[in-house]
Amino acid sequence: MFLINEILDMAVQFEKNGEKIYREAADKVSDPMLSALLAWMADEESHHATYFSRLKQKHPDSGNHSFSRELSREMLDEILGDRGFSLEDVDFSNIADQNDMIRTFIEFEKDTILFYEMLTPFIEDPAAKRMLETIINEENRHVERLTVFLGSETAHPAFSDC
Repeated sequence: MFLINEILDMAVQFEKNGEKIYREAADKVSDPMLSALLAWMADEESHHATYFSRLKQKHPDSGNHSFSRELSREMLDEILGDRGFSLEDVDFSNIADQNDMIRTFIEFEKDTILFYEMLTPFIEDPAAKRMLETIINEENRHVERLTVFLGSETAHPAFSDC
């Protein structure tokens, strides 16, 4: 049902939604360290959106799938829109420390992975399935990278500017 470009559109939209929520939260959080961490995570989401956009450029639309594309676009708008799933309910001003903030980031990344995994049965094209696996692997690497900072004595890279 979903084509490579449609899957990449979803990935870009997830990243943009996360970036927007993190940037808005960074402006509202009073702790400069947590604000820096949110701004760093917004940048991470922006980099991911750029990465997925570049992947899309490497996979031009193959054929005339206007009905499928329109249906998928409507589903994408309905499902994602400007939502951030688990981030929508987070009151970032109540997060007290770096580890809690990073756990929130990890939860959002895991939610996106779960969403992509739920799409798998609806993808028939082998190339599209491989692309979905690439996206899931990239999100898993992001979770691993964030997990390194939990409870770490090492200062998070976001704090270098504070």
